[in-house]
Amino acid sequence: MGPDSYLAELTPAQHRYAALRVLAGGLLGMMVSMGIGRFVYTPILPLMQRDLGITNAVAGWLASLNYLGYLAGAIGCSLFPRLLRSGTVNLGALLASIATTFLMGATLAPSAWSALRFCSGVASAILFVVISVEVTEALARHGYGRWIATLYGGVGLGIAVSGSMVPLLDEAGGWRAAWLGMGGLAVALSLAGIALARKRTLALPVAGSPSAGSGTLGSIRLLAAAYFCEGLGYIVSATFIVAMIARTPGLESFAPASWVAVGIAAAPSTIVWQLTARRIGSRSALVLAHTIQAAGILLSIRAQSAVVAGLAAVSFGGTFLGIVGLVMAEGNRRTGKDGRRAAAILTAFFGAGQVIGPPLAGRLADSHGGFALPLLLAALAVAVGGILIAVDGRFGRPCGERQ
Repeated sequence: MGPDSYLAELTPAQHRYAALRVLAGGLLGMMVSMGIGRFVYTPILPLMQRDLGITNAVAGWLASLNYLGYLAGAIGCSLFPRLLRSGTVNLGALLASIATTFLMGATLAPSAWSALRFCSGVASAILFVVISVEVTEALARHGYGRWIATLYGGVGLGIAVSGSMVPLLDEAGGWRAAWLGMGGLAVALSLAGIALARKRTLALPVAGSPSAGSGTLGSIRLLAAAYFCEGLGYIVSATFIVAMIARTPGLESFAPASWVAVGIAAAPSTIVWQLTARRIGSRSALVLAHTIQAAGILLSIRAQSAVVAGLAAVSFGGTFLGIVGLVMAEGNRRTGKDGRRAAAILTAFFGAGQVIGPPLAGRLADSHGGFALPLLLAALAVAVGGILIAVDGRFGRPCGERQ
């Protein structure tokens, strides 16, 4: 039985149920690969600095190696898109994401940490692209493509869960217990996600799925440049926000809660920004999101109270995933049949910005006695990204139309 005939036999209720399973499996996958495998480093970093005395520069390089791996994985996806159809590659990436989380707590060697964070980045990129495209296509087949923005909320859920769990694990055994415990949680979430993903509708060939358009990869040039600037700017907060708050007198106890606030704000943000885009257009929504994020980064420079630090955390969490969701959707709209490669290319540009940000910010923080200058430069990068979005004339234009 072909995919088209199988889908034709489903009732509307069965289509909705199948779409919900697809979406739930994707959410769990994003929680594991991104919320935990990628971003759990942020709440654990202050524990490692406290217990092991690592500097901001070292912390930045470890983060950068993770993002370098992310960049390498994204480039690999763009050069060899057929690998994204390989169940072996996808399963291997999932296992690598889990294993590298566990193993971070099993060694004290910086060289081993470097290798593990790099490998974790590769796995995260592959899983992000695969999950994004597979869920987008599956939801479209069932007539629920409008739900796709919800998928990226899984990253926020993973961030919120890790922010809640890490302090408890810290009490049980410090930084090492935090890594091991989050690895165990990743296993549990992965098993649940696999159980959902085994549904037949997830494995249908792409041949029967609709194409989004007939644009070319050249149509995403400015979009990719803006995404690079966003990656360069937002990653400073994504890497150091908890450590910065933990070092602010009087805010030490608020530091773990700040990461929970980021996750809670991030989880619904993709839906909020999708609805905003429907009302004011994708370009205006993206410019607004960049503006709010840049203002929040500037606000964090003077965050001396829990209220101000909380506002900075919420403005960051409430925008970065919304920007990701809108950019990925816009890239898919412009490129149609090249949607998989476009997703990988955009992810590569985003990853390139992230590679540069953390070591530069960490070095500047060590040499200038604080994060004021790195945060100022991060806000500037995000603002430049917003300007590039504002001048990009491809928004709202038919995919096949030439500039």
